Amino acid sequence: MDEDSRYEAVRSRDGRFDGEFFFAVETTGIYCRPSCPAVTPKRRNVRFFATAAAAQGSGFRACRRCRPDAVPGSAEWNVRADVVGRAMRLIGDGVVDREGVAGLADRLGYSARQVQRQLTAELGAGPVALARAQRSHTARVLLQTTELPVTQIAFASGFASVRQFNDTIRTVYAQTPSRLRDAAPASRRTATPAAGVPLRLAYRGPYRSGAVFDLLADEAVPGVEEVSGPEGKRTYRRTLRLPYGTGIVAVEERPRGWLDARLHLTDLRDLTTAVQRLRRLFDLDADPYAVDERLGSDPRLAPLVAARPGLRSPGAADPEELAVRALTGPAQAARLVQRYGKALDAPCGSLTHLFPEPAVLAEAEPEGPLGALTAALADGAVHLDPGADRDDAQTALLALPGMDARTVAVVRTRALGDPDVAPPDLNAPDSWRPWRSYAVQHLRTAGELETR
Repeated sequence: MDEDSRYEAVRSRDGRFDGEFFFAVETTGIYCRPSCPAVTPKRRNVRFFATAAAAQGSGFRACRRCRPDAVPGSAEWNVRADVVGRAMRLIGDGVVDREGVAGLADRLGYSARQVQRQLTAELGAGPVALARAQRSHTARVLLQTTELPVTQIAFASGFASVRQFNDTIRTVYAQTPSRLRDAAPASRRTATPAAGVPLRLAYRGPYRSGAVFDLLADEAVPGVEEVSGPEGKRTYRRTLRLPYGTGIVAVEERPRGWLDARLHLTDLRDLTTAVQRLRRLFDLDADPYAVDERLGSDPRLAPLVAARPGLRSPGAADPEELAVRALTGPAQAARLVQRYGKALDAPCGSLTHLFPEPAVLAEAEPEGPLGALTAALADGAVHLDPGADRDDAQTALLALPGMDARTVAVVRTRALGDPDVAPPDLNAPDSWRPWRSYAVQHLRTAGELETR
């Protein structure tokens, strides 16, 4: 899109582009999402930015009406396999907060200077600024949904000091943390961390939640996952292994422009990472307009797309867990959980365990394909983190005994979130690119392709 077409999207308040770009108004000092309901500013007063961080870095503060920090992420980062796309996925997972820019660069295989230069050149903001924008959003969520002390929220959001936290909140929202908290109804705030953090997981366009929950119900591993409730009002719950601790999440099926969720975390520093992993699991940053337009022009897929607009290609909450499950199947995965999974300190209903880590499985069952896969995951021979090079991961997986091309395609689609994968036995035309993963999902949901 050029700037004129972006302005047309702003003038028509087109929600399809929320998160794909941001606009700022020089006369007010505010930046917004394209669908902001405020009066459309004059074209000469508008500037466009690829990220919220770039708008903040240019001195603009977030609009209080449209809350541009709460939009879905850009679908572009799921599609792109270059260093910028990989970096954005890693920053979303909280790598900069945990490991700094040096850790981000090391995972990408570039120098910190190269990463800084490429991100700044394309997005108008470097990794520190991008992580800072993400921290400010996490802080706002905690301020407006919990009664936690401000000091605790500052460190839980990833800030190095309370002063840095206060300065950032004032810069981004033009309010103090206390006033930002007071702007939300007290009835929405939970009193203690034990009550969990209520969340609204935003997405763009139509969302076929029923198909996603059907898939999650079919493949749920007892002890780790469950889907309960009547169709249309189901709740998906699962345990999470996170960088600082563990978590339990519950996500409601009913779509409202967002999915309602509640996170129970042993360490609130994991909030950003947990949210991003849920977004990948439910494919919430997809662009259903682009997917449906491309696939809907294909004679074979057109009736399927018309019947299920907004169908998603679910990812994984834990990529390494997904790889093991893709190899073993659900029955074997359930056995592994009961035998080697770490028991929760306090079981929550039917949720009793975390899925066993690769290192545990590699030591417990070192023989055969499972042993080879878990050993490769444990020693770093195979990388499946959000910034992994997808081609390198596929090559490494195919070199392992027992990993056939069909299983690797599942791992690449689900664990690595690649939107353009088709199983090797499917004659997928080039016209389905770059959305072959969604085409496969349409065929499977319609019963025209075997579920794996």
